[in-house]
Amino acid sequence: MKSIVSVLTLLLLINAVAALRFVLPAKDKNELPFCVRDFVKNGELVVVTVESPKYADGQQLSVVVRDAHGNEYTRIKNVLGREITTFSSHQDTALDVCFHNVANSHQDLGKTKEIDLSVAIGANARDWEQIQASEKLKPAEVQLRKIEEIVDEVDKEMNYLKMREIRLRDTNESTNRRVKFFSVGITLALIALGVWQIIYLRSYFRSKHII
Repeated sequence: MKSIVSVLTLLLLINAVAALRFVLPAKDKNELPFCVRDFVKNGELVVVTVESPKYADGQQLSVVVRDAHGNEYTRIKNVLGREITTFSSHQDTALDVCFHNVANSHQDLGKTKEIDLSVAIGANARDWEQIQASEKLKPAEVQLRKIEEIVDEVDKEMNYLKMREIRLRDTNESTNRRVKFFSVGITLALIALGVWQIIYLRSYFRSKHII
């Protein structure tokens, strides 16, 4: 029983919500944004929560959420307080949450904002309190339901990694075969070239009555 509890605790830790707190200085509008990257599967529920001070203080914070394929999920300008964005990913991809803190004037350059970011994906992104209330579940049943979904996500992740390994292995074997055939072809071509040179030189020397 103790080992089962340990495994379930480990699963919860592995699938914990990604949370980050950092300080972002105010910069010129032409500066590159600061981005935080995570990875999502196709169709996964994602909840991005950004929280910053409710006062501007000469700074304008904007947030853009997009994936590596250029799909933009949200764009929020002048973030003050808490902003929550919920969406489903379009495909297996890397997800970037980018922050751009622009100073309103030259005197505001160097000022900072403290930002809290959390990215919940999959089972962790669901509103379990609402599910518990609507389905009238006990706290233990809610935890078991959550663990069941997390285990299912881990199983899908393992299957994905397995299929990816198979594809990489097939690609590697195909490349090895092509290299082998290419090497054999080059060797045969060199042998044929050598034989042709011998025949040509022999014919040339005979025509000159050298041999």
